[in-house]
Amino acid sequence: MKIILLEDINKLGKEGDLVDAKPGYARNYLFPRKMAVEATPENMENWKEMKAKEAADEQARVEKAQETKAFLESKSIALMAKGGEGGKLFGAITTKDIAGKVEEVFGVKLDKKKIDLSDNIKTVGNHTVPVKLHGDINADLTVVVEAE
Repeated sequence: MKIILLEDINKLGKEGDLVDAKPGYARNYLFPRKMAVEATPENMENWKEMKAKEAADEQARVEKAQETKAFLESKSIALMAKGGEGGKLFGAITTKDIAGKVEEVFGVKLDKKKIDLSDNIKTVGNHTVPVKLHGDINADLTVVVEAE
């Protein structure tokens, strides 16, 4: 029996998937708990519309990520920190500092968890910082650290 899942179900599929299930399992367990609906022509039409909308939304997110990538890679941000001798900083530049400065200067909101900084920046100079924007779309942001 073909059904459309309304939520993720272990060993059967994810929400929105069209799957085959045993009729008894579907009628006695999935349908009463509103975990799935039967794949009737009307439900199939709704499912196709939902899938088309999801695809369009995903495409819009990818395009937005591409635009953000092009923008970030064409710019650089400058951060000031107290420095000592030999180009070392007294503190460190963290992902929170970078995300805050990008939002302050460019108005682009970045999640600090998406900034892929293996270790905090502790030296003066130019640093290339990878930023995960969406899926496999990554931008390389140039961060210029200057001593005060």
